[in-house]
Amino acid sequence: MKRTLAIAGIAIVALGVVASSALFTVNEAQQALVLQFGEPRRMIQDPGLKVKIPFIQEVRLLDRRVLDLDPPVEQVILADQKRLDVDAFARYRIQDPLRFYQTAGTEAVAETRLNSIVNSSLRRVLGNVTVLAVLSDERARIMTDIKGQVNDEAKRFGIEIVDVRIRRADLPEETSQSIFARMRSEREREASEARAQGQEQSQQIKSRAERERTVIIAEAQRDAQILRGEGDNNALKLIAEATSQDPGFYGFYRSLEAYRKSLNGNDTTMVLSPTGEFFRYFNGTGPQSAGGPSAPAAAPAPAPVPAPVQ
Repeated sequence: MKRTLAIAGIAIVALGVVASSALFTVNEAQQALVLQFGEPRRMIQDPGLKVKIPFIQEVRLLDRRVLDLDPPVEQVILADQKRLDVDAFARYRIQDPLRFYQTAGTEAVAETRLNSIVNSSLRRVLGNVTVLAVLSDERARIMTDIKGQVNDEAKRFGIEIVDVRIRRADLPEETSQSIFARMRSEREREASEARAQGQEQSQQIKSRAERERTVIIAEAQRDAQILRGEGDNNALKLIAEATSQDPGFYGFYRSLEAYRKSLNGNDTTMVLSPTGEFFRYFNGTGPQSAGGPSAPAAAPAPAPVPAPVQ
């Protein structure tokens, strides 16, 4: 009885081991490749519980989802001889598990080869375009060309490229510094030109204002001379009329002018005789016109003025 139970237990254990080796599960995110002594026998892409020959066949599970590929940053020379550090990424899926196993074997090997393919395609396509095209609306067409080239080469690995995109495209540090220096020089040149133009306009405005000032002053002086001449003319006419009416009036007028100019309060010292010709209208010796107004009454003779001591 005990021997029978032992044999039954061993049989159950052996059956469990055989069952665990013969049965395997494929979930929705996987696809399986059944190998027999290293040779592929069948592909399984439907999820569920599957059976294989125990101890003879083995199963390689491959991801059927869209996988990410992040190649290293690649420096590319564009058609206009500009250098760009391009950071790209790609998305792919394993479309043919059998070819994938025969050519790549594992996902790590496949990603290494895809990195090289993506970077080579970037250099080929971007080498025929300019930096302005990369930064403009043509970028979508460029990415389509890169994706097509990568897909053509990835098909031999049983891989389908879903998308390729450029995450960043930056100028190298030394190129950026050179561009910044050139931009700074250009802005300084524009600033110098603007200052020169401003100074030129300032000089033109000042010259125009000075010219207008000179013209205004000249016109004012001209008008003043004209008015002064007209005034002198009117004064001479008035004097002539007054002289024609009273001949002694002109002499009296001239004497008053002489008094005004000589006795102007500038501390001028003069030695004159009170009875001289200069003061004739003060001592009553001035002429009188016939029938006209008499000269001013003679003032009393002043005492002799002693000569100033020099």
